[in-house]
Amino acid sequence: MTEVKSLVFIIDDDEDIRTSLSRALSRRGFEVRTFVSGNDFLQSVGPNETGCIVLDFGMPGINGLELQQMLNADGFAMPIIFITGHGGVPESVLAMKAGAIDFLEKPFRTDVLIDRIQTAFTSNVAASKQREKIQKAKGKLETLTVREMEIVRLIVETPSNTTSKEIARTLDISPRTVDHHRARILEKMQIKSIVELVDLVLTTKTP
Repeated sequence: MTEVKSLVFIIDDDEDIRTSLSRALSRRGFEVRTFVSGNDFLQSVGPNETGCIVLDFGMPGINGLELQQMLNADGFAMPIIFITGHGGVPESVLAMKAGAIDFLEKPFRTDVLIDRIQTAFTSNVAASKQREKIQKAKGKLETLTVREMEIVRLIVETPSNTTSKEIARTLDISPRTVDHHRARILEKMQIKSIVELVDLVLTTKTP
């Protein structure tokens, strides 16, 4: 798996804030890229980029919350830390509900921001691993035949009531044939139990 880079995107219309944060984070080993506006960021960074966004809430034009909504809609997976000089409780609640790591009011201590950024990168790694797990599971499911997928669907829909006899009756085939298919399914999915199968299939349905 590709390692997640320690790349921080600072989006703030205040040049002094961009400069001071960039210097402070660079001294601590982060790679930093700065942007004066949401549009500037959108024109320069694609959804496949990895890192953490430090986002000013009260920018002119596209404000921070609007940009967050646009990034979510476009499939950006990067965690966001909001910074603001005038944000209130309603704004912070909306930001957090939409997936923000935190909502820091200016002035804030640099070490607090660093801590939140580290949390963001931990979140990034976990999300990346989950996406990789989902892609692997989907790839394995694609190797199954139509009949095998029918059996998987029945098992997942009613995992406590899917003996080979019951599945055979539903599909109008012999229990021995079901046993053969079940063994092939476990082999293709590289798992050892029906419990693992259900968990793997449900993983692919995670939003």
